[in-house]
Amino acid sequence: MEDFYIDETLYHGRPASAAGRLDKEMACYDLLDRLEVPFARADHGPAGTIAICEAVEKVLGEKICKNLFLRNRQGTQFYLLMLDGEKVFKTKDLSKQLGVARLSFAGEEEMERYLHVSPGSVTVLALMHDTENHVQLVIDQSIARAPRVSCHPCINTSTIWFTTDDLFRKVLPAVGHEPILVDLPDPEA
Repeated sequence: MEDFYIDETLYHGRPASAAGRLDKEMACYDLLDRLEVPFARADHGPAGTIAICEAVEKVLGEKICKNLFLRNRQGTQFYLLMLDGEKVFKTKDLSKQLGVARLSFAGEEEMERYLHVSPGSVTVLALMHDTENHVQLVIDQSIARAPRVSCHPCINTSTIWFTTDDLFRKVLPAVGHEPILVDLPDPEA
């Protein structure tokens, strides 16, 4: 963690320059700007784990939302799960609420095919690439009730937050995805 780079500045809005930024990252900022969704941004080194993201939380002033890309056993149904970063994900809890026999993590190839992201960069904003709705968005109630939601802009070297109201009223309608709300158990004390 000592080698982890983090810019201590909290930025509001898109980067001043696209230099060194991926097109898919800039597409996220374009989407948010087009929808008139204000957002704050922290830039940092690759943050593929929640533990590393704790340093980012300090700059953002927000808890990090965990985004998991899952699939059923047959590989015919895909799910993007948004849950509180502190919750421990147990497949049985989610499988029961979704009525799916068995869930597992989807592979890198499926992640790239449907969301155009790599491991560690899964985000609700990547649903803009899923124009044929192969992926079902699933949001835990703790995220749905929070005032703000955080995510990567399709790359894990920046993290942004915007209001949960903007997520439900602007972003999700624009990307054409209706979420399923679930209530996953809180971490055991």
